Amino acid sequence: MKKNKFAIIGSPISHSLSPVMHNYWFDKYNINAEYELLDITENEIQNVMNRIKDQDIKGINVTLPYKKSVIPFLNKTINDANETHSVNTIMLDENGNLIGENTDVFGFQAAYLKSMPNQEKKNKKALVLGAGGVAPSIILALLKSNISDISITNRTHEKSLFLKRNFKGINIINWNNFSKEINKFDIIINATSLGLKPNDEFNIDFSNFNKNMVYIDTIYNPEQTKMIKYFKSKKIRSFNGLNMFIYQGQKAFYLWNKINPEVDEELLKLLESKLNQ
Repeated sequence: MKKNKFAIIGSPISHSLSPVMHNYWFDKYNINAEYELLDITENEIQNVMNRIKDQDIKGINVTLPYKKSVIPFLNKTINDANETHSVNTIMLDENGNLIGENTDVFGFQAAYLKSMPNQEKKNKKALVLGAGGVAPSIILALLKSNISDISITNRTHEKSLFLKRNFKGINIINWNNFSKEINKFDIIINATSLGLKPNDEFNIDFSNFNKNMVYIDTIYNPEQTKMIKYFKSKKIRSFNGLNMFIYQGQKAFYLWNKINPEVDEELLKLLESKLNQ
């Protein structure tokens, strides 16, 4: 019997552990399927969409830099994808329509925000570094979790303005000035790709931080970016993006297979063993 195919598209993509996670779940639940990496150019998006329509591929995840680029190829977006204008999961519905959903919002909430008491969340001030890729999903996750005092900063100021059109209540801080203002924030989230490569540097002075703050990096591979190492060395609670990655993947798996897969110890050990390899 032919295996169902699933994939993740993006570029670069060799760091992604999506195949490890989804193939683990396929094996655990005896699903005849396989998941692979597709490092593609923007010109190849149409070809991948055709493969889904032809049912050569059953579903895909989307990562940087194509979370917005895929939208014109879809018949419709649903739920959180409508509000973020960002898609990370694509499937066919029963009528053969290409549907785009966003599971990053759920992933961020489940990983970092659900355990925080509601009253505590209301008083938090959050700063999001970056305005592309996963940034709209982070902002929506914060808003859905009753954190409404949100600021963003981005190297390209125009991208911040574009994001403010979608989320009118957010504040914009100039990239060159935000190091002076970081002591105002309780949560700082890196939604940029800075940290994926060993030589990536923010070249920003972060020393003016609030000593009770939390730092969250959406990057999970490498396990510890330079920013996480820096904040940990200062005794700041710091998290990488691994839990967000797992929970967004859990929801995508459910959308495709109608099975809510368990996040068990064996999976966590498997993923951790693959980091930084």
